[in-house]
Amino acid sequence: MTTEGFADDGTMLKDCGQFDLALEIADSEQKKPWTMGHFARTLFKKTDFRMVLISMEKGSIMKEHHADGTISVQVLKGAIRFTSRGEASDLRVNTVLTLGASIKHEVEALEDSAFLLTISWGRH
Repeated sequence: MTTEGFADDGTMLKDCGQFDLALEIADSEQKKPWTMGHFARTLFKKTDFRMVLISMEKGSIMKEHHADGTISVQVLKGAIRFTSRGEASDLRVNTVLTLGASIKHEVEALEDSAFLLTISWGRH
């Protein structure tokens, strides 16, 4: 069944979205306790693009994984350690990291943190 504004696969039918990230972070805080110490909310989803707000409690780890598209990680709150290919980068508020498609990486929250993950796939 299609929910208003979304296709069956969760893809948004609208072509434009606007978000107050401070409000979105505050809303995620209201959902504690989080399973495994983190919470993710997809803000915008299209076939070639996704924007996800991820909140993490200090000390939680998103074990090594990969995304099939090119990603960017923009820290909005706190600090995270982003590790890929054996190299760790400590990212703080207002820093952005980009990573090519399908590269394995791990994320650790050095403080209570929130970051915006964007994933982009080329059109087929």
